[in-house]
Amino acid sequence: MLDIIDHNSVRELRLARPPVNALNPALVTALATAIKQAPADARALVVSGREGLFSAGLDVPELLQLDRAGMTGFWGQFFGLLETVARSPIPIVAAITGHSPAGGAVLGIFCDYRVMSRGDYVIGLNETRVGLVIPEVIQNALIRLTGAHRAERLIVAGALLSPEQALDAGMVDALSDNPASTVADAIEWCNQHIALPAHAMLGNRQSLRRDIHRQFDALSDDDVTAFVDGWFDADAQKTLKELVAQLKSKS
Repeated sequence: MLDIIDHNSVRELRLARPPVNALNPALVTALATAIKQAPADARALVVSGREGLFSAGLDVPELLQLDRAGMTGFWGQFFGLLETVARSPIPIVAAITGHSPAGGAVLGIFCDYRVMSRGDYVIGLNETRVGLVIPEVIQNALIRLTGAHRAERLIVAGALLSPEQALDAGMVDALSDNPASTVADAIEWCNQHIALPAHAMLGNRQSLRRDIHRQFDALSDDDVTAFVDGWFDADAQKTLKELVAQLKSKS
């Protein structure tokens, strides 16, 4: 489910949940736990996926089996994972090794830096297309990267971008030639930063990420409830079930 690979002082957390690294309760818990434990042994983190695919986002077929209490618990877990990434005391880079729609893109935008593989891949917050309203804390994380107007256009349209379009929009920071070099470039970014004076690098990083921390300071149970209400909205359920049916027909 999660492969842990150490590259000297940089730890790689490789998503390994076939076939598409979909985020279910078990993977979310495993990833959050690994991120929390990493600073004891590593000075920076890279989160990667398999060749051609970072993460396809939330495991919709599994999550549709949850009742309201189960979905409330999962969404609290997912917010917790995002907060763990946002508040990590060491830098985290997303090595986006291929497709990264929806929840995969969400995970990336809370990291310090994002390197994406060139190729016929897409990334984006396409929740509008599947009938979901994106929580404000996630909206604001994208606004931080792309600016308010562009984030509005991307979110409202549920846009899926090519790597080049994502770079132009500010959704990713750099492109690499292939998945293997994407991980290598992410590790190199980490090594360049941990070679800097640690007190200054980490202190400035902490200060400049306080705006993200404040988003989680303001998060409440009402935010979880609002998303869960939207998940169980009749139109959203219809759209999500149609999506699952399409996926089953393709497989």
